[in-house]
Amino acid sequence: MAILLPQQFFNLPAGVGKSFYENLTGGINAAVTVQNNSAFPVDLVLYSVNAPVITYTIPAFNSLTIAVNLLLVAALRASAAGAVFGFIQVATSDF
Repeated sequence: MAILLPQQFFNLPAGVGKSFYENLTGGINAAVTVQNNSAFPVDLVLYSVNAPVITYTIPAFNSLTIAVNLLLVAALRASAAGAVFGFIQVATSDF
């Protein structure tokens, strides 16, 4: 069964990061979608159970959807280049 969590809008100043999803009880399979509507790149940082931290850079005016096994934390981080804005959405699943 899949659960689509509410869409969250982000507006991060340059050099700032923020967590947008946390499941610290063992992780859950999930799909994470990020839409970057700003003129600067944003980093999607994913923490999973027994896996290295993975960082994806989403270029300006682009989006990314990624499936993750046993997701613990999904966070966004703005680079020092400038402020970023857009939205992030997480769908959890038993896949």
